[in-house]
Amino acid sequence: MSRDNPGVTAVPLPLSRRRFAARTRPHRLPSRLSGHPAVTRVLVTAVLVGAFAAQAAAALLPLAPLLLAATAVSLAVEAVLHRRQPGLLSLFAKAHADVTVRHVVRDLLLVVGLLRLGEEDGEPGLAPLVAGLLAFYALHSAIQAVSVLVHRTRTLPVVTRNIDASALRLSPAPAGLLRRPGHRLLVFGLPATAGLAVASVTDETRWAAAGVALSLLLSLTGLVVLALRLLPGRRPAGEQEVLEWFDAWLADYRPTVGLYFSGGASSAYQANMWLEPLAKLGGRPVIILRERFMVSRIAPTDVPIVCLPKVATLMRLEHSTLEVLIHPSNSGKTSQVLRIPTIKHAFVNHGESDKLSSCNPYAKAYDEVWVAGPAARERYALAEVGVEDKDVVEIGRPQLDAVRPYAGPPTGAYTTVLYAPTWEGWDGNPGNTSVIEAGENLVRALLADPGVRLLYKPHPLTGSVDPRAGAADRRIRELVQEANRERSGPRPAPSAELARLTAELDRLTEAGFRESADQVERMLVQSAPEPGRAQAVARATAAWEEAYWASLPEGEHQIVTDARPALYACFDISDLLISDVSSVVSDFLASGKPYAVANTSGLSEEEFRTTFPTVVAATVLTPDAAGVPALLESVRHPEKDALAEARAELKLRLLGPAEPSSQERFGAAVDALCAAAEEHRARMTRRLAAVPSPRREASTALTPPQPSRPV
Repeated sequence: MSRDNPGVTAVPLPLSRRRFAARTRPHRLPSRLSGHPAVTRVLVTAVLVGAFAAQAAAALLPLAPLLLAATAVSLAVEAVLHRRQPGLLSLFAKAHADVTVRHVVRDLLLVVGLLRLGEEDGEPGLAPLVAGLLAFYALHSAIQAVSVLVHRTRTLPVVTRNIDASALRLSPAPAGLLRRPGHRLLVFGLPATAGLAVASVTDETRWAAAGVALSLLLSLTGLVVLALRLLPGRRPAGEQEVLEWFDAWLADYRPTVGLYFSGGASSAYQANMWLEPLAKLGGRPVIILRERFMVSRIAPTDVPIVCLPKVATLMRLEHSTLEVLIHPSNSGKTSQVLRIPTIKHAFVNHGESDKLSSCNPYAKAYDEVWVAGPAARERYALAEVGVEDKDVVEIGRPQLDAVRPYAGPPTGAYTTVLYAPTWEGWDGNPGNTSVIEAGENLVRALLADPGVRLLYKPHPLTGSVDPRAGAADRRIRELVQEANRERSGPRPAPSAELARLTAELDRLTEAGFRESADQVERMLVQSAPEPGRAQAVARATAAWEEAYWASLPEGEHQIVTDARPALYACFDISDLLISDVSSVVSDFLASGKPYAVANTSGLSEEEFRTTFPTVVAATVLTPDAAGVPALLESVRHPEKDALAEARAELKLRLLGPAEPSSQERFGAAVDALCAAAEEHRARMTRRLAAVPSPRREASTALTPPQPSRPV
């Protein structure tokens, strides 16, 4: 089972000052209201329905103050819906009560109220207001139609990042208000609604007329602004022009190796962990994506990124210089790129666990399967999923080259323990995660030792399948927070250096585009990166991590859930890891430090070690955490550590030799597969040249024989 390693990227994710400040404070549990979204939805719905009912009653009675108050409440609830409850908006739309219907009903009730409040001769005076409202809603529909057309012209067949695409006539996106019908209707219609409401109280229709006129003016202006975007000189390049530009870019850049990725929004970490090894390769790397939203989810990197949503566009890679694609994961769209015969494909996975379930039969579809060490090779042989041994290549784990090796027992006042459990998984196996059965016991045992500093880093998906895991995670956080309240000590002053480094990292990694930017605007902003940017980010990241750990109070326990500090940074600062059977254990072995695995599988310790080879060199902890004191003693006194030699042997078996480095072995595997791709192309070229062309033969047959020259 793989684990989210969000920090194993070429560049860390941006972090705002607000998030940094929040990290240095104890984590707070969500409020009662936010913890019960169903209650919140019911409450908001009840208030909105009540406001409309009150508005209808006030319009019919009529009661001007109640009409004004009910209108104000309904508008306030609309604002809450659009800012806080987008899911509820979808439910209303499914019930045919979308924002347009609600807005029309609201204005209609105001008009009814004016009719009831006015004199009999007031009805003809309202006719222009009604006509103005109808014109306003007609303009709203026209704006929406033009907005759709503008969106289509700005939906390009190729989306890029880190590539100069200025030749495609890219431009900033229209204002977000013009592209969001719900927000636009509320804002543009507010003057008309407010004018009608004021007129119901003052009995002066001029307020209503002024409001309707202002709404008409705003709508007409928005329509003109959007319509100008459809002029030939204001539109981005068309589909055929973009495809021709893409072919020219491929011919000019001449990529040799790429990373292919397709997946859901939460799976981007699987690709991110391979960004740095890919960037360090020789040649010209490229990242190929299939989902448009994934372009912004890939961590900052200098490697060119290309998103090709359509299969027809993807097939253009067949005629490029691209020779090898590495695949961090399997997906439904992987089969589409495997159809390209000129490219060789290697499956590299996104983390290695010694569970047989990590050997997917899909792996036999690739030309080669690249694994870390001999253990994974044996795992594929045992799984019998159709992967031949000759197609398995051991490359180590390039991401782990930067992990600091073991430098001896703790030297300070505290032993830093990293508890990084995995999540519960999809198969319902109770042994997947220790959070439910053992998590609280483990944390209590660690916190009971006054010489322990705990780093608790739960898997991001904890609780997504089993609510018990989420509840246990919250209780563990409460234990950590309570321990911090009891552990008093001097707190260092706010670090000006850390604030400076945070700002510097944000400057280097944030794209700087507007929140309402669309794909075209992001392509414009995220053009070719400045030379040396990746090196500058690496230096700033190392300095930030050092300053971050130095800024924390000595001995204060931490709950680590943000992108920074990364998992491997936690490895470097820790003296001991406690985890489950997951790729975290395999990765931590690169450090050579002691580690323990919680056994919640129901197996005996002997069966547990036999079933899961990564546990061979681990201290096995039972759910009651009885072995924690002895484990801490062995960490503090290496002479009592009986597993040091076993860890060294297991590291070699799981990750391969230290020399040559994993990055070098990764590069050698890429070069070898590129050479195989070149040989395959050469063979295919020779075979095609040897096949007679029907067109050429037909042309020869139709050519009359030339008369012989006289001797």
